[in-house]
This record gives sequence, structure tokens and C-alpha cells, in this order.
Amino acid sequence: MTRKGLMVGDSEHHVQNEMLEVGAAAPDFSLIANDLSSKSLADYAGKVKVISVVPSIDTGVCADQTRRFNAEAAALGNTVVLTVSADMPFALGRFCGSEGIENSETLSTQRDMQFADDYGVHDTDWRICQRAVFVLDRDNVVRHAEYVPVIGNEVDFDAALAKAQELA
Repeated sequence: MTRKGLMVGDSEHHVQNEMLEVGAAAPDFSLIANDLSSKSLADYAGKVKVISVVPSIDTGVCADQTRRFNAEAAALGNTVVLTVSADMPFALGRFCGSEGIENSETLSTQRDMQFADDYGVHDTDWRICQRAVFVLDRDNVVRHAEYVPVIGNEVDFDAALAKAQELA
């Protein structure tokens, strides 16, 4: 199922699959870490998860989103912050190194876009991810989900961080 509604400039893009609903079980994933290892939800068992989804780490809004969640991660107890994009793991690693990203992890869905499909963020027109943020509890239940309808707009940091603090 493909839905319309993601605005990229003056164009409306198609996004694959339905949006996740609060209260739903989060789909498991296999994402590529910067060291080319695979990561799944099991790697973060027992932790609250903030999953920050960005279209490309090499754009201003995405870089700012990654920096902001990285800065806030240190204050979140028993919580892991994951930034997910369709960028190559090498680009994500380069960004983390140059920006000193140490409190969060960057992961790539580039190989098969399965995460993007399962989480309803796959912009099929450009093969990137729609900007979004999810907060999962320790049992991998979605407790906060925000899909940003205009690609250049920011997520509601305060709402996502408040939910993560509440669950931690």
C-alpha cells in the first residue's frame, strides 16, 4: 500500500505502507551499523528506544535533528537513541566522527529499505525515509509516533523527549 502526503518542496511524494499507531507492537528490524554489523530490536532489550528517522544526514535539518537527540541522550536514563536513514553506513560514520556523536547510534536501512517499509516512512519517489520519531517502551510497544508531513520541518523534540523520560 502506498499513500501520498509527504511534501517535498512543491511535490507530493508517495510513502510505502501505513503509519504505526501508538499502542502497536514495533516491527523488529535489521539495520546496518557504522561498523557494518547488523542491529535489531533485541540488541536494545530492556531499554526505552527513541528512534529518530531522517531523510539524509547530509542536510541541515537532519544533521540538527541528530545533534539534538545526541545531546539529549545523556540525560535519558535507561534509554538508547537511534538515528535511522537510508544513507550509506560510511556516510553516517563520517558524520558521527566529524560531529562527535557519541551518545546515540546511527543505523542504515539502505540495504533493503525494510525498516522504512515496516515503519511507514519509505519515500518511494526518492528512496529515502520520511522524517519521523518513535518512542518505544522496554517491551517494544510504540508509545509515541510522529510523522512529519513536510520534509524540511522538524520533529516535536519536546514531545518525544518527554515520552522517553516518562518511560525511562
